[in-house]
Order: sequence, then structure tokens, then C-alpha cells
Amino acid sequence: MTLLDKLIPRTLLVRTFLLVSLLLFVCVAAWLTLFALAEREPRARQLAQLAVSVVNMTNAALIAADPERRLALLRDLAESEGVHLYPAEPTDNVKMLPNTYFFRLVSDTVKSELGSRTRFAGSVNGQRGIWVSFSIDNSDDDIYWLMLPSDHAENDYPWHWLSWGSASLALALLVAWLIVSRVTLPLRALAGAAREVGYGRHPEPVPERGAIELQQLAEAFNSMSEDLKRIEIERAEVLAGISHDLRTPLARLRLESEMSISDASARRAVIDDIEQLDTIIAQFLDYARGDSHEQAVMADVNALVAQTVGAQSRASFAPQVALGIVPLALIHRRALSRALVNLLENARKYGADPITVETRVDHGEILIDVLDRGNGIPESEVERLKRPFTRLENARTDANGTGLGLAIVERSARLHNGKLELLARDGGGLIARLRLPLVLTP
Repeated sequence: MTLLDKLIPRTLLVRTFLLVSLLLFVCVAAWLTLFALAEREPRARQLAQLAVSVVNMTNAALIAADPERRLALLRDLAESEGVHLYPAEPTDNVKMLPNTYFFRLVSDTVKSELGSRTRFAGSVNGQRGIWVSFSIDNSDDDIYWLMLPSDHAENDYPWHWLSWGSASLALALLVAWLIVSRVTLPLRALAGAAREVGYGRHPEPVPERGAIELQQLAEAFNSMSEDLKRIEIERAEVLAGISHDLRTPLARLRLESEMSISDASARRAVIDDIEQLDTIIAQFLDYARGDSHEQAVMADVNALVAQTVGAQSRASFAPQVALGIVPLALIHRRALSRALVNLLENARKYGADPITVETRVDHGEILIDVLDRGNGIPESEVERLKRPFTRLENARTDANGTGLGLAIVERSARLHNGKLELLARDGGGLIARLRLPLVLTP
């Protein structure tokens, strides 16, 4: 998994929404940038025309006014328009305007109107503003600085437009979320139905709605689910018939062997072989039939465990039981009992005494452990042994079997949305653990 996969949520809904949101943010940012670029040049030309007009009007007023009234005229300009006029001195401390596209465009426009000798400054003798030089009657001896307030070059931030833009963006994100969630809703329904099929259950048909591709996908899934259901029913019926057909002659063989074989040891050997065949047939049926049709009920897990262990106990096989505090939980009784029987049979055949069955609740899960002191299972073989028709021949060759016991247990665990764990036990042996979610309400 890459770093990007770790940082970004893995659900299609969130990932698609984030991508759409990123696209919207990029579009808004590009729009704002284009807007800023588009309004910059008109604003610069407007400021330049203002400077030219003020300079021309001031120049004309100074020429036409009575010399004795010039001071009063300059005072009126400063008070009413904020325009100040100062004589230019060689000793003036002049700081130029920022070298930006905006001020370069203002300077070029003004110089084209007032002449190339026009100077611009952002500060003269420490006083900030927009300073433009000009001469009365184009005389080089009579040069003045005209200062415009600096707020003419400032661009007030359009907060009201930002508010409307933010509201529009929020509305767009909401609509994007609704669109994306509507698109991914059928996919989530398909994922849930596929999970149910994986647990061996048969979910209700997925609604065939949405875009054409999603409708086709839902239709194909529903068809596949119905085919699997029909195949499973047919398989169970076939195996049930085979079981009946095989068990009838097996029962006759057992009866005939008990009545016709006089040697006790030979008779016992034949009966054991027949019982083994009957057990193998039963395991095949258990695996083929499954328990997906069994309804889950609220039950006492400890009572079920005690009952199952008691039914399996024999004179030479009496597992110890250590039951913890486990509340009533929603379980499939037959499936859980069958899984425990298979774990006990594996411990009896392949493990070694003492064999213990323990129950407890840990972090919201029910743990049912079957512990033995046998040779255990290598970690590299654990997942393989959960598959049907697999056995650990090199480690446990002292018993015959079908290789379906752990597969049946694994299927039962998945039916409960849990899992089967095969763990090494401290001091030697195996811990076969059923880890089931603690569901307290139906």
C-alpha cells in the first residue's frame, strides 16, 4: 500500500467526492485568478487617466489663476480632492513605485499623455502616495510634484463576492456529494450482497436501478446468486439421496457382520470400517449441506458448549471445560455445535491430553478455544488446512479423515461473521479458536 493510499480513504464514495471537490476548488481558483488578471489592466488605465486629468486640471488652474490666489487654490485642492502640490527640489528623497505590471502600465500610460520626462514615485521625503511630476508651461525650471492619495491604487477586497462564491462552492460540493453517493449506492448494495454470498447465505436480489452499466451489473449478480442457490439446493438433494442409498447397505452390512462373523476381533474390525464409512458420509453431507438456511437465535453459548462437550465425552475422551462469563448472544445453534464437534474430533484424533474447552468474552467477541497438547500445526500450513480435502499428513498421520473438519468449522465461523484461528500453544500443542462477534440483539 502506497503512502497516498494510506492518506486517502479507500472507499469509492469518499475518493470520488474528494476528486470532484478538488476539481471544483481548482476551477474556482482559476476563475479568481482570471478575474484578477482581467480587472488589473482596466484599473491601471483608470488610475493613469485620473492622474493625467488631475495634472492637466491643476496645471491649467495654476496658469489661469491669479498668482495671489494660487495658494488658496492649492489649499482647496488638498482639502476637497486630497491632491497635494509640492515644488520639486534636487534634494528630494524619492522612492520609486513597486516594479509591478500594474504600476508599469500606469507609468507608460501617463508618460504617453504627459511626456516621457514625467517621473513617478511612491514616496517623496518619507510621505507615501502616488507622486507624479509635471512642469508648468513645459518649463524645465518650474517642476512640481503632484501627490494623489495611495488609496487610488488599492483594490478593495470584494468580501461580498467572496461570500457569494463560498456559498456557491458549498452548494456545488453538496450537489457533488449527492451525485456521487447516488452513483455509489448500488455498488455498496452489491458489495453487501456479495459479502452475504461469501458467508454462504443467499441475500435478497439487488435492486436493478441506476445507470445502464449498474443495472447490467446488478442483473448479472442477481442471476449468479440465483444460480448458486439453485446449484447448492440440487447438490444437497443429490448428496442426501446418495447418503440414503449408501447408508442403507451399510446398515445391512453391519447387521450381517454382527450375525455372521464368529471371530470377535474380525467382527469388530469390520464394524469399525463400516462406522468410519458412515462418519465420512456424514462429514461430506455436513459440508455440502451447510447451515446457511438456519435461523440465528438468542442462545446461551456456555450451555451449548457444555451440551456439545457432554455428548462427545467418552470413557477415554473427557475434555475439561472452563466456561467464562458469556451473555446470551445471537448464534446459529446447529452450525456452532457442528463446528465444536469437529474441533473436538480433531483434538481427539490428532492432539494429546489434556484437552480443554474454554469460553470467554474479549473486546466484544466471543472466544471458544479447544486446547490440546499435540504436535500442533506449522504456521505455514494454517491457511491451507482450512481448505476442503486437505490434511497435514507429515504431522498427523495416525488417523484417517476426509480433510473436511476444519473447512466445516471455517464455514461456520464465516456464517457468524467471525473467523477460525489455529494458534501455537505455549508449552506445545494447538489452540483452535472460534472468534465470533458478540451480537446481543436479533
